[in-house]
Amino acid sequence: MTEPVAGAAGTERGDFTIGVEEEYLVLDAGTGAPLPEGELLVGRGRQRLGDAIQTELQRAQLEVSTPVCGTLTEVGEELRRLRREVSSVATSAGAVIAAAGTHPFASCRDNGGVTPAETYLRLERDYQQLAREQLICGCHVHVGIADPELAVQVMNRVRPWLSVVLALSANSPFWAGTDTGYASYRTEIWRRWPTAGTPEVFEDRAEYDRLVETLIATGSIDAPARIYWDVRPSARFPTVEFRVTDVCLTVDEAVMVAGLVRGLARACSREAAAGAQSPRPRPELLRAATWRAARYGVQADLVDVLGGRAIPAADVVGALLGFLRPVLEEAGDWAELSELVRATLARGTGADRQRAAYAGRRSSKDVVDLIVAETVAI
Repeated sequence: MTEPVAGAAGTERGDFTIGVEEEYLVLDAGTGAPLPEGELLVGRGRQRLGDAIQTELQRAQLEVSTPVCGTLTEVGEELRRLRREVSSVATSAGAVIAAAGTHPFASCRDNGGVTPAETYLRLERDYQQLAREQLICGCHVHVGIADPELAVQVMNRVRPWLSVVLALSANSPFWAGTDTGYASYRTEIWRRWPTAGTPEVFEDRAEYDRLVETLIATGSIDAPARIYWDVRPSARFPTVEFRVTDVCLTVDEAVMVAGLVRGLARACSREAAAGAQSPRPRPELLRAATWRAARYGVQADLVDVLGGRAIPAADVVGALLGFLRPVLEEAGDWAELSELVRATLARGTGADRQRAAYAGRRSSKDVVDLIVAETVAI
């Protein structure tokens, strides 16, 4: 919910670096229920991880952030290290961590309450029940872009593709013990925030800055970090931050997401440099595309935003890869990313695997066990 204070968001190593932030649920190791010990784990974890581990909005959550990474290999190594270290800290407190967008059986009343830090308490005062119900976890990827003007142009151009990345990352089918029928129900919960969703096109950075100033002046937000769009220029760092996806069940899936959004930043930067016009799909179509990705993941037709049609998910994913292939090959990422996407389409998303775990004995605890196992399968 809040801007990170370290790690993921710098660009000391140049444009198109990557930093990843992951939010985890903290669960009781025996029952799998939410355990309001995020503050305790963060306190212990800082002895090993420093500011790379942070509290989150709910007491039964925490967040980690990688350092600035130059390659997908580094991203994978850092995420494995963080998951391993946090898991070890959790074990010492009778807890486990779970990388899922929602909890399989707990309700928002079971989250232990909002973390008693002023940042979070202010969110609760301002947003009331909306804040209290946010037992959800996302994955945020920062891509280094130092030029603030270019950052806005990239944000404009990536919009048609965000729903495809969401579909591949979907990892939250359950809510309060019920199969919601959605692959990413976290998306539906998240979109209730007044500044969530896909932003409109901005002519330049000045127009973006004026909007932020107006939102603050009207009391709509209290700081630029309260803009919770699916993609935004970071309020504190020279990056474009992609916020559209669920936290991923596995490290490989998180690497896939990081590689795809960095590819989008590269490809769209190149388009901007060439003077190509930004696509301007209707906001209603973008909203429909996001809803369909959240509803079905990759198990049904998705919206081809640029083509204005619904086509099989594999074809929309193929179009994304086709758009990115030149920059991915140039960066040396094509072979790894295309294989990670192929594997996701073949075995299903995190949501698909959660449902398969439930289908065996119709046990929510079996789903928790799967999530915990895949979170730390490193």
